[in-house]
Parts: sequence; structure tokens; C-alpha cells
Amino acid sequence: MKHLQNQVMWNRLISIVEEQALALVRTAFSTSVREAGDLSAGVYDTKGRMIAQAITGTPGHVNTMAAAVVNFIEDIGPHRIYDGDVYITNDPWKGTGHLHDFTVVTPVFRNGKLIGYFGCTAHVVDVGGRGFGPDATEVYEEGLFVPIMKFLERGEINDDLINIVRHNVRESSQVIGDLHSLSTSNETGVRRLHAMLDEFNLENLDDLAEFIFEKTEEATKKRLAKLPPGEYTNEMQVDGYNKTVNLKVTINVNENGAHADFAGSSPTCENGVNVPLVYAHAYYSYAMLVALAPEMPSNYASLAAFTVSAPEGCILNAKHPDPVAVRHVTGHFVTDLCLGAIAEALPEIIPAEGAGALWNFHVSARPSNPGSGLPNREILMFNSGGTGARPELDGLNSTAFPSGVRTMSSEATEQVGPIVIWRKELRPDSGGKGRQRGGLGQIIELAPSDGYKFFFSCMFDRVENPARGRNGGGNGLPGKVYLDDGTPFDAKGKQAVPEGKRLILELPGGGGFGDPEERDSSLLKNDIEQGYVS
Repeated sequence: MKHLQNQVMWNRLISIVEEQALALVRTAFSTSVREAGDLSAGVYDTKGRMIAQAITGTPGHVNTMAAAVVNFIEDIGPHRIYDGDVYITNDPWKGTGHLHDFTVVTPVFRNGKLIGYFGCTAHVVDVGGRGFGPDATEVYEEGLFVPIMKFLERGEINDDLINIVRHNVRESSQVIGDLHSLSTSNETGVRRLHAMLDEFNLENLDDLAEFIFEKTEEATKKRLAKLPPGEYTNEMQVDGYNKTVNLKVTINVNENGAHADFAGSSPTCENGVNVPLVYAHAYYSYAMLVALAPEMPSNYASLAAFTVSAPEGCILNAKHPDPVAVRHVTGHFVTDLCLGAIAEALPEIIPAEGAGALWNFHVSARPSNPGSGLPNREILMFNSGGTGARPELDGLNSTAFPSGVRTMSSEATEQVGPIVIWRKELRPDSGGKGRQRGGLGQIIELAPSDGYKFFFSCMFDRVENPARGRNGGGNGLPGKVYLDDGTPFDAKGKQAVPEGKRLILELPGGGGFGDPEERDSSLLKNDIEQGYVS
């Protein structure tokens, strides 16, 4: 009976943190949160161990935040944790990997005693500095760095922090609004947790957390048995910043867990495509869990089985003050890198490589005539190429994997700034050929609204190094970036889009799986009818 009650409460906790995440979606100001779902939410025990995470969110946020709460406890100090407090940081190494993500943690007290924490993370539209892009050469240039500190103390807001943020970011109303949304999200979790504890007549989460960790550890070790003990390796080339980057992993598996070492990967870059190890760890853990236990709830115990290491100076182990603003561009490839390492052991599970990194862009829209009275605007949009084909199914078209964020709609993007999306369509022939076809990328054509010019920050990959097919499948098409008059545009860095010109993005496709000669004729016929292939 006790076991059944614990299972019911476990499911209830997951629903609570999902409501916590959706509260953030409903109240957020930035389109990256409310439209794309670039966030995470979770509940933690008094030691900072994640008990449950929301389904809504990204692995890069959830799995890094799983390690972040311990940092909050250590930096604030147990003797300074009070009822009514809320803590905040965007420290890339103690949070989720770059300055644009703010993590907020709220302690939960019940009858005067600390019983746990709620935490959430969201990507904000601007943190000052050079803006969201890879051009900086040190983290100091990338924006406002907020160390772990109190956002509220005993219910009183830190007005000095708000004032500093307000005067250091370009879109202060959006950013400060999102900080309040993060705090409100946690408060939603706190209220729902107290209601659950009242219902089950409990004073804390201690016994429930131990039950969850024990059952998860048992299940994780059982799933690890699918992967024979041994050493698995893989290498991958990605674009980097004007110079191809080599990523390498060696995974050692035993009955207790799997350790990934990234030795052999390229050294850190002088620009912001470097990755703090906590972020590489997040996407490695995600790779192992989706391959071995895709339906199992993730928490401290499931993540503890997957450890990482990398030499200092490695692009996947950036250290302060290395620039890390677009750590996702390199970090998103860690999942395909690690899946490729274990592909031979799990041939019926592992897909071909996909587009991987999101094709995010950040626009600083400025009036062509400074005296026109038109306001400056900051615009952020997420877009996705195709995923790799799966052993039994085609790849997904224009779908974000591994991040899982949604592509922002044209309408939502046009609403927040002076931008026109003239065209947004699937890109024919971009998916790699195979028994199963790779997912298609998309074509996006955009331009400034009348009276504006763009300073456009690119953070695109798979332009020089396409997604590779698997088991005889063809590569996906690489991406392209250019102006409508044919002028080439760099795939990374801030550049100008003049008034009257349009920018065209052709997003990469995913790799194919298996011999193309074995493709079912009915599937090929449908591909032609749908315009997927020519």
C-alpha cells in the first residue's frame, strides 16, 4: 500500500513541476519561452538533488539545472536560506552554460522547516554586451554576469539588482518581466506542493525522494544492461567559427554506469562556440537516456549513472573567462556524437545524424533614419533543420533534436519586432537518401520592415559539414545563407542586412538510414507527390 501511495505521489510531483513550467510559459515576456518552450522546471530535495522534472523544457536546461541547485546552496550558505527567499544567477558554469539563461531557485519551508527547493530556467532576449552571438572573445564581452545572489530575501525584492539589470540590457521590460515570471513559476510549484503534502498528511519529501531515487537507480541499471560493457568511440566534424571543429568521445560502459571522455576534441575557440562541461554533460546524459530509457522519468538517480570528463582547454570543457554565448551550437552535437558511439551496439535504435544545432538568429533592428522616431528592437527566433532518419522511420522535418524546443511561428516573430517573414517552407531534397529518408530542412526568407535595417547575428552550423547518413544512407544537404541578390552571408557572426534586401536561410537536412535502393516504392511515390524530393 505504501509503495502504491509513493508511486501516486511521484506522478503527482511530475504533474506539479509540469504546471510550474506551464506557468512560466503563460507569464513569460520573451518569445523564446512562451513560443518555443526554451525553459526547464523541477523540484529538489534539501541536498539539491532533483526529484522530478517537467516534461516541458529542454535537456540543456533540465540536465544542467539538475546540477545547479547544489551550487546555489553552497554559495548562499545554509545559514542564509530563509523562508520567502528567491535566488538567481546566469553564471554559465554554475547555471546552464551561457549568460542568456537565468536560473531561479526558491527554497520551500513547511512549518518553519526547509523541505526542498523549486528551480526553473529560461532564455531571455538580451543580457547586454555584444548581444546573442558568437563574436565575443571573452565572457566579459558577452553581457551582464549575475553571480548567485538573492532576488528576494524574506519576501523583499532586490531593487538594486533590478536597477542594474534595467540599465545593462537593451530590452529591459522583457528581461525584468521574465525574471519575475521565473519567480512566479517557482511559487506555483510551492503552492501545489503544499496542497499535495496536506492531502497525504506529510511534513516533508524525504521518504518520497528516497523511494524515487531507489526505484530510478534500479531501473537505470536494468536499462544499462542493453548496452554490453566495453569501450565505444566516435568522432564528428562540425563547422566551428570559420574553422572546422573535431568532436571526439570515448564511452566506457560497465554495470554501474557509463563514462564519457571527450579527450581528442578540438581546443577551445577564441570566439563564443565553446561549451562548459556541465552543458556537454547534459546532452550526453540525454543521449544515453533516450537510447536506453526514453519513457523513464529523469531525476538525480537516472542522471548519476552518466559521468563525463574532458581535458582543460577542450572545446567541450570551456573555463572562465572563455566565451560561451552560443554554446548550444557545439553542445547540441554532443547527443549525435554519443549516439554514434553506441550505434553498433544498438543498431535498431540509433538514428542517423541530424541537423543538430538550432538555427537561432538574433536581430538588432534599427531605424534607417535615426531621426524618424522609430524605436530600436531586439528580435530572437529559433528554427530547426531535419532530424536523422531512424532505423524504421523517416527523419522528422524541421524538428529540433536534441533540444526539443518548438520553432517560433512567423506571426509571433513579426508581432514583437519590425521583421517580415516572406517565405517559410520545407526545403525539397534536403533529407539524405536511404531506406528511411532524412528529415527535411526548411527555407526561410525574411527582411526588415519598411524604415528599418538589421544587424543580424548568425549562429548557424552544418553549412560546411552536413549530417552523415548511417548504414549506407546518404548525407543530408548542408545549409546555406545568402542575400536575395546572391551575396553570400557568413554562417556565424553579426552582419548587416540593408533596407530593401532579404536574407534567405536554407536549413540543413538530416542523414538517411540504410541503402536507398531498399526504399519502399510507395514511400518514394509519396515523397514525390508531397514535393519532398524532386
